[in-house]
Amino acid sequence: MSFFEIIGAPLTVWIAPAGTDFPTIAAAPASPWLRLGTNGDRNYDVAGVEVQHSKTYNKVRTAGATGPVTVFLDEEDVMFRLSLLDMTIEQYAHALNNNTVTTVAPAAGQPGHRAIGLSEDVGRTAQFALLARGLSPYNPALAMQYEIPRCFQSGAPNPIFRKGQPAALQLTYEALENASAVNPQQRLGVLRQAHLPAL
Repeated sequence: MSFFEIIGAPLTVWIAPAGTDFPTIAAAPASPWLRLGTNGDRNYDVAGVEVQHSKTYNKVRTAGATGPVTVFLDEEDVMFRLSLLDMTIEQYAHALNNNTVTTVAPAAGQPGHRAIGLSEDVGRTAQFALLARGLSPYNPALAMQYEIPRCFQSGAPNPIFRKGQPAALQLTYEALENASAVNPQQRLGVLRQAHLPAL
C-alpha cells in the first residue's frame, strides 16, 4: 500500500496579474505567470509554503442558555506564506508591491546595475493571481494546485544579512474575494487535485 495521500513535498508558487487565466492542472505555467524564486521551491526556506485558512465566528448566547445556541461566520481569510531565499532584485520586487526594476547599462568606471525603489505608493497596492502547485494526494505523478484569482502581498520582508545564514524575504499573499466566481464557495479561490491521468 502506498500512502500517496500523505504529502511531504513543497509547493511551488507563481504569480500573474489579477484575473489571469489559470493553466490546466497538467500544463506548465507560461507568461505572464512568474515563478517565485529563480529556481522555484529550491529558493524557499525549509519551512516551505504555509497555506492558512483563518476564520472568526460570532457565537450567539441567549439569556436562558449558558452555551452558544447558534453561530455566524464573521470573517475568513486564505493566506500563503513563505520565506524566499532568492535575493535577486527581480524577486525582491515581489516583496515591495511589485515596484519597477530599472536596469542601467555599464559605462566607463561604472558597472551595470539594477535598482528598485523601497517605498510603496499610497493607493497603489498591486493585486495578483496566485498559483501554488504540488503533488497530488491521489497519484504523485499528477499535480494539485491552488488557484487564487485575486490577492495582494502583505508580508513584511525582514532580510537579515549575517554570516552562515541565508537572508530571506518573508512573503504573505492574502486572498481577496473574486466577484466573478462561479459560486460563493469559490470566491477566495479553488483547490484542484488530479486523481486520474489524462486520456
